[in-house]
Amino acid sequence: MRAVARPLAPRELDYELIFLCASLGGFASAVAWFVLKMPWPICLFHAVTGHPCLTCGATRSAIALFHGQFLSAFEWNPLVFVTYVTMSIFDVYAFTVLITRARRIRLSFAPREKSFLRMSVVALLLANWTYLLFANPSL
Repeated sequence: MRAVARPLAPRELDYELIFLCASLGGFASAVAWFVLKMPWPICLFHAVTGHPCLTCGATRSAIALFHGQFLSAFEWNPLVFVTYVTMSIFDVYAFTVLITRARRIRLSFAPREKSFLRMSVVALLLANWTYLLFANPSL
C-alpha cells in the first residue's frame, strides 16, 4: 500500500466532500427518524429466518454509541461499531481537509494487496456474522 498526500487535481472526484455529505445526510436522516418517533425498522431477514443478518444490532449499536456506552455498542455489532468509529474519524479528517484546503490522502494498492484486502473484508464479515449468530445479546 502506498499513501500519498497531494492537492486535489482538477476535475478529480472530491471523495472527502462526497463521503462527508453522505455521512452527515445519513446521520440527519436517523436523527429525524427518532425525533419524529417513526416505528423501528424491521429486519426482513430476521423476520423470515429467525437469524440475525449482517447488520442486526446496528441501530442499537448506534444508540448505545451516542449515549457513550462503548462496550455495549461494541457488543451489539462489533463490525458496525468499528465502522461508526472509523466513519467519525474520517468525517473529522474530511471536514478539516475541506475547510483548510489541505492536501488529500490517496491510497494505492498493488494487485496482490487488493486481493488480500478483499479476502480480509469477506473474513471480517463472516466472523462478525458468526458472532451475531452465537453471541449477540439480542438473541
